[in-house]
Amino acid sequence: MGTKLFIGSLPFSTTEEALKEAFSQAGSVVSAAIITDRMSGRSKGFGFVEYETDAEAQAAIEMFNGKEFEGRSIVVNEARPMRPREE
Repeated sequence: MGTKLFIGSLPFSTTEEALKEAFSQAGSVVSAAIITDRMSGRSKGFGFVEYETDAEAQAAIEMFNGKEFEGRSIVVNEARPMRPREE
């Protein structure tokens, strides 16, 4: 099982392809997704990148956390499991 990373503070103009391309510098990216608003389709400014191994994910955290990406300083850390929504 791969390791999924949370990528925060992304520029709203970032594409999934740009995210995958940049993060592939740290290893084999299994998937890259930018979360969008359901109503407007606009980016929410965060996304997820999944790697094949924990070592690649750790390398990506060290390589990108706090660094500039497309003009913004981004946050990169291990994603937490999704919790059920409170009604």
